[in-house]
Amino acid sequence: MTMPPISQAGSGVVRARTAAGLAWLACGLALLLLAAGLVLLWASPNGPMAEGDRSRLDQAINLVSLLGPPLLGGLLASRRPSNPYGWLWVAYGLGWTVVGFTNAYVTYVSASGTEALGWAGLIGWVNGFAFVSLLGLTALILLLFPNGRPPSRRWRWLAWAIGVLVVVTTIASALLPAGEDDPIQNPLAVEGSIEPVADAVANVGVTALFLAILVAAGSLLWRFRRARGLERQQLKWLAYGGAFLAAYVALDLVSLTPAGLVDALIEALTFGALYVGVGMAVLRYRLYDIDRLINRTLVYGLLTALLGLVYAGAVLALGQVFGGVERDPPSWVVAGATLTVAALFQPARRRIQQAVDRRFNRRRYDMAKTIERFSARLRDEVDLDTLSAEVLAVVDQTVEPTRVSLWLRPSSHSSSGTARSEARPITWAY
Repeated sequence: MTMPPISQAGSGVVRARTAAGLAWLACGLALLLLAAGLVLLWASPNGPMAEGDRSRLDQAINLVSLLGPPLLGGLLASRRPSNPYGWLWVAYGLGWTVVGFTNAYVTYVSASGTEALGWAGLIGWVNGFAFVSLLGLTALILLLFPNGRPPSRRWRWLAWAIGVLVVVTTIASALLPAGEDDPIQNPLAVEGSIEPVADAVANVGVTALFLAILVAAGSLLWRFRRARGLERQQLKWLAYGGAFLAAYVALDLVSLTPAGLVDALIEALTFGALYVGVGMAVLRYRLYDIDRLINRTLVYGLLTALLGLVYAGAVLALGQVFGGVERDPPSWVVAGATLTVAALFQPARRRIQQAVDRRFNRRRYDMAKTIERFSARLRDEVDLDTLSAEVLAVVDQTVEPTRVSLWLRPSSHSSSGTARSEARPITWAY
């Protein structure tokens, strides 16, 4: 085994440190933009905390929630500088912070009716097309997860198509005029016959980018079906983090999410779960704990929903019977419903755990059933040879070793007074 020259090793360390410094520099720039956006929101007339002015408070919470992408990008790019996936998150974080800052600036100008800070035309121009690049980066982040490469060579065309769409759509969007109600107009807006062409190109490009996001999400399913071992666990982390965001979006579509400040906080937490899942997957930190985490989330999520329905149903039914519809239920009804839920906790948890294992963790379920059958058999079996064979079979079915041996100590002693041991090795292959 040959060692690399010292000069090459040293240059590699310098390049890694330089890349880490660039990643954290971009992260710091994004954080400065977010801080500037918060200052602009606070300096707006009536302030973001003014009574009844929830929109600015929601914007402030959304700006704080944008801390996730730049921090994740800085962490991934500094720890894995050779992996382009972390740099995608760096660009993604910068893009979102630019959008957040420009939105805060537009809010300030709209509320104060002044452009005293200057550069209003430039900031309004950037605000008009910055979102296009985020669509393309979202598609690439899904397509290139987790190693910065497409699932196969056949998917490379999609990455190139996304890049071309982002460039063309960004140019077209940068030439469109701002809306009549926008406080800041686009200084580079085109007029005449070019405007409808740019508008058509921008609309088609944005639609194509949304379709690219759907196709890139489908590539994750294709990748998961072919993945094994480490990559499969990485995809599970992404799915676990994305499940919270998907649940929030589904509830929001049917108008079941709370309004105002609580909604903004829940949205920030769901996005935070996605960022944590991506970070855990790419950095490969304790990946194999994800199976237990998914199992516990499913079990206790279903258990909470079931017991909540039982409690609400009991209180509603008993309250209407004994308290009437117009009055609150008596305190003993609430206490009885609480005791009922407490009594149902353990039986319901066991049944839900078995159902989840049977559906999502079949190997563990089969292992538990095998051990349960062997325990029942152990109480009735008296033949030592049969029992030995069954012990070896159970170990093979549950643990699946490459080799298993059973050592027995006979009850009789040899003439020398020492016990003899007997080995019965049996070998299975995976």
